[in-house]
Amino acid sequence: MSTSAEGVLSVEVPRGAFHLFTNLCKGCGLCKEKCPKDCLIWSECLGSFGTPAVIPDDPQNCIACGICQQVCPDCAILIERKRVK
Repeated sequence: MSTSAEGVLSVEVPRGAFHLFTNLCKGCGLCKEKCPKDCLIWSECLGSFGTPAVIPDDPQNCIACGICQQVCPDCAILIERKRVK
């Protein structure tokens, strides 16, 4: 896990990368509710309203499906998928 100066929380997962823009995350939890692998947990990083942001608890469980990115009402999540060769 790495956090940039711009407030981007990034985690490498087997099929890509999970990026969370903490300045956009309001901690609503929709991504946690819809994750098919139930791999998102509250992190110690705070979001835009001082609420906890999310992070994959075990990056090996994240399949980079992008559902969390799709349901986020604030576009705070970006999933980058790796190309399979």
